[in-house]
Amino acid sequence: MASLKGIFRNLLDRPGGVPLTPYQKVVKAAGERAERVKELDELPRPGMDDLAEFCAVAREAADRTLGLRPYDVQLLGTLALLDGKVAEMATGEGKTLSGAMAAAGYALQGKRVHVISVNDYLARRDAEWMEPFYAALGVSVGWIDQNSTPEERRAAYAKDVTYGPVSEIGFDVLRDRLRTDAAEIIVPAPEVAIIDEADSVLVDEARVPLVMAGAADPGNAVPEMAALVRQLVRGYHYEIDEQARNVYLTPKGADSVENLLGVELYDEHEPGTLIELNLALHAHALLTRDVDYIVRDGKVQLINPSRGRVALLQRWPNGLQAAVEAKEALPPSEKGEILDSITVQGLIRRYPQICGMTGTAVAVSEQLGEFYGLKVAVIPSNRPCVREDEPDRVYPTVPDKDAALVEEIQEAHATGRPILIGTLDVAESENLAKLLQRRGMEPVVLNAKNDAEEAAIIARAGERGAITVSTQMAGRGTDIRLGDGVAELGGLYVIGSGRHASSRLDDQLRGRAGRQGDPGASVFFVSMQDDLITQFVPDERPPAADPDGIVRHRRGAYLVGHAQRVAEGVNLEIHRNTWRYTRLLEQQRELILEWRDKVLHGDAASRALEKADPGRWAALPEDTRDETARQIVLHAIDTCWTEHLAFLQDLREGIHLRALGRMSPVDEFHREAVAEYKSLLAEVERRSLEAFESPEPDLKRPSATWTYLVQDNPFGTEWDRILRRVKNATRRG
Repeated sequence: MASLKGIFRNLLDRPGGVPLTPYQKVVKAAGERAERVKELDELPRPGMDDLAEFCAVAREAADRTLGLRPYDVQLLGTLALLDGKVAEMATGEGKTLSGAMAAAGYALQGKRVHVISVNDYLARRDAEWMEPFYAALGVSVGWIDQNSTPEERRAAYAKDVTYGPVSEIGFDVLRDRLRTDAAEIIVPAPEVAIIDEADSVLVDEARVPLVMAGAADPGNAVPEMAALVRQLVRGYHYEIDEQARNVYLTPKGADSVENLLGVELYDEHEPGTLIELNLALHAHALLTRDVDYIVRDGKVQLINPSRGRVALLQRWPNGLQAAVEAKEALPPSEKGEILDSITVQGLIRRYPQICGMTGTAVAVSEQLGEFYGLKVAVIPSNRPCVREDEPDRVYPTVPDKDAALVEEIQEAHATGRPILIGTLDVAESENLAKLLQRRGMEPVVLNAKNDAEEAAIIARAGERGAITVSTQMAGRGTDIRLGDGVAELGGLYVIGSGRHASSRLDDQLRGRAGRQGDPGASVFFVSMQDDLITQFVPDERPPAADPDGIVRHRRGAYLVGHAQRVAEGVNLEIHRNTWRYTRLLEQQRELILEWRDKVLHGDAASRALEKADPGRWAALPEDTRDETARQIVLHAIDTCWTEHLAFLQDLREGIHLRALGRMSPVDEFHREAVAEYKSLLAEVERRSLEAFESPEPDLKRPSATWTYLVQDNPFGTEWDRILRRVKNATRRG
């Protein structure tokens, strides 16, 4: 019997294995009450002790205020969210309304709800769209974006439900952590987070640190290094690793650079030149303009690899940003000391209750369970999906693929059928558009260079004769409705110009067609020379093409799938490794914040300083000494924490060298970080007392602060790359 129970438990724990039967019973009961609720002149404010009654009232409220009557499957999604699950709902199935009903349900329980989105546009759109529905249930709603003033933010957070992009909520949390007056705190204590596009926020953005910085000074990239690396030749002076994440000098390259610079590169005690060189080499060899970033308005702007959009306010860490700016002959952007930071994962884990919704959750169910303790409930579609998903069309070379791709687009366009082409980067989207224009077609291009027009462009992609060339932005959150007569032509035709490193991104692209039972089709064009293949299965020998130029041998399809699985495994390991390092930092931050809150909101500072120096305490004016003590201790805490963050950053840069001594870098990092934190506590007390006893304590704070996101360095640290080079040399030896 025990083994049988184990089998059933494993079945229930499989990806998407949350049973829907309990939710379906509630939905059925809600349906039985529909007519009674419909006859009510005024809807009651529903209690949450009877979920069927809540669903019936919420459905009627949505119908009356929005003209949208939720389908049963939308109620299933709502119940999954109220049960703390991630609801996987297909594109066009009404996630926005399901999320709003769940948010209202949590609010009616007396809980404060944050609906967290991926960008400003969706936060404002959804809050304003759903406001009449919330009002009908007696629930208040607000929203914030990057242009919101402190007063507007405070008002929005005071509502029962607050919509906001994940970055802005994180920045508000960081600003509050540096407040010196409790009355200035804006963000209330976290309670419930409902996460839209949950896979994007919880997985793709999880490693991204949000940063509060101050005391600006220029970046310090050396332009001469940018000029030097341009002279280096791949294969002779440097090599790029199999997955294009690391670049390292060959012995000949190291000799050449040392001769040119007149220095010894691998001097452990003087790593500065090597770090500058590695940054310049990375910027030159691994970061490509119009793929990883664009240059707009005289600035380097990063491109989010999972969405194809400009990553607003993002920058690379550890000098890489300045190195790319030097590569592009642009002035270095300002740089300052980090006052505090938090990863998106750390931000979300602050909430006692988390749930979310997305169209592609099952593929990342392992990460959702491992990092957040979340399970996935797969919600069936309201109407069966009739989209035709063709097998990949595989070609030997990129030129073969491109020629076939253009031919396919031209043939489909001749029928008037709308076509959405998903490309892998900005450069490819623009090159493809030029090829189509030469054939007399007029595509609309949607990429990071015109992302402000995204919603309008993607909304027209289903019109007759439309050709939309897009990067992986593809308007998540915006429906593509079919124009007149398009259904008879077969619906929207989605074509991928290559497989992404994540199968989820492919599925998201496919999902743009076939919404709510609409007809549609999808196909991906792949070549054996695509980066996915050459980076992640470089040693595999591709099969030969058939006489018509297409690779039909089943090994071709296998290699594409295998490369994608390897890529997904690499990204998961990067996520795990990042969390191993940041988890301890999050724990230390929570402890320091507990201490800081006692100082900010109570008399902890007064008691400590009075005990340390009773004479000095008695000499201070009674009406000012509590505030003086508070400001002194807060300044000491904040200054020491800033220095602690700088220490940990430097420690992590060099910690990988410990592996040469057969020590675990993560264990060594934790050991030193714990010891340093213990000394931090004593240092706060020492500095507080020193300032307290000074006639004129120096409590200056940065004259200016700013926030940004760090595009977590996908290549590893400088020392990690040195270690890789040593290991490779050892293997060759």
